[in-house]
Amino acid sequence: MIKIKKESDNSFILNIGPSHPAMHGTIRIVVETEGEKVINSDVEIGYLHRGFEKTAEHKSYPKIIPYTDRLNYTSPLINNHGFALAVETLLGIEVPERAKIIRVAMDEIARITDHLIDVAAMINETGAITVLLYMMEAREYFWDVIDSTTGARVTTSYIRIGGVKADVPENFRELTEKAIKETRRILREVDGLISKNSIFLKRTKGIGVLSKEDALSYGFTGPLLRATGIFYDVRKFSPYAVYPKVEFEVPLGENGDVYDRYKVRMQEMEQSMKIIEQCLDLLDETAPERVSNRDVDAAEALSKSKFDKGVKTERIKLSPNLEGMERESYDGIYSKNRRFVPPPKQTVYNSIEGIIHQFLYVMDGYGIRPPKGEVYAAVEGGNGELGFYLVSDGSDIPYKLHVRAPSFHLMSSLSEMIKGHYIADIIPIFGSINMIGGETDR
Repeated sequence: MIKIKKESDNSFILNIGPSHPAMHGTIRIVVETEGEKVINSDVEIGYLHRGFEKTAEHKSYPKIIPYTDRLNYTSPLINNHGFALAVETLLGIEVPERAKIIRVAMDEIARITDHLIDVAAMINETGAITVLLYMMEAREYFWDVIDSTTGARVTTSYIRIGGVKADVPENFRELTEKAIKETRRILREVDGLISKNSIFLKRTKGIGVLSKEDALSYGFTGPLLRATGIFYDVRKFSPYAVYPKVEFEVPLGENGDVYDRYKVRMQEMEQSMKIIEQCLDLLDETAPERVSNRDVDAAEALSKSKFDKGVKTERIKLSPNLEGMERESYDGIYSKNRRFVPPPKQTVYNSIEGIIHQFLYVMDGYGIRPPKGEVYAAVEGGNGELGFYLVSDGSDIPYKLHVRAPSFHLMSSLSEMIKGHYIADIIPIFGSINMIGGETDR
């Protein structure tokens, strides 16, 4: 329970949240005010009760992937990637080049949707509703790409241990280029509406300032740290996947205020789109050859396999939710160490070995069993360094899984950032943090 020791006899204690719409139902702030000015505050988290880490200690490694979606639900693909990277490091397996390219492309698409949601919500809460509608339109274009690739819009579970769920669809470039074109148009319009708007500047410039030293002491990473002018990005300092092969800049701010956080995110979206465009070219270079064998329905394949072994050479027509998971795609999307990845459906449908492999992969007590040891792997999430500390006891269930959640560190500074400001300033300051309850209350 929050208790504040009053600093003034003339002050007033005010409770904000968790039911306040700007607090998203997951944060409570108790402020002590003199008039409209905040002189003291205490911030309470923990209303979401996510329980991710404890849940992971009772699930096999592949079954944890869907839970990572719910950490930062505005960019779930990056969460998938971070966890998969930790397990792969512990297993010592290599992911194919094409799968790495797909991962980076999807990570950057997720980063854009993350920034779009945050910037749109923050600006909306300062009164510019039009910007929210514009940015939600841009998000829809990228969600169309995500949906066509992963089969879902939000909880994707697409990046898997050892690779990705499926190859990208044939119209991936077309959809992505359209999303990039339309998003650039929308961002130009938003920039014209907001970046020099006197009301927006008064609500954001010089508001919620945090110095470089304080940002580092709180464990800041991501856009909020870079808004203070500090150059740190996991993609540059600890490169993973194909980030060493793509060119991009890391935008920096100067003052560490709400306005700089807005500008950094806007510039990061443009850099993400540049990375995606490079990934599209890399995907063309690694595209698999399309087979010309006759398509066979799965049911027909099962029936024929009992009498005609020749069906094993034919291409099975998979259901729409399994497209991109054909056997001929596997060398590009999954590790060649087949012990740690699920078998292709053609193999499952046509051989007892495939069925056994599938059962061993999903059955409790079998499946992926990393050697005893511990590992820390990190990726650049939408809010900063998203790390997974993993301890294995040699079983198919993690002994311990800890998440280095960037939002948690950012939230620890909120009391200091709102001190000395007005009650109305709490809203844009809190919005600029982009607090995600799923990872904060992990």
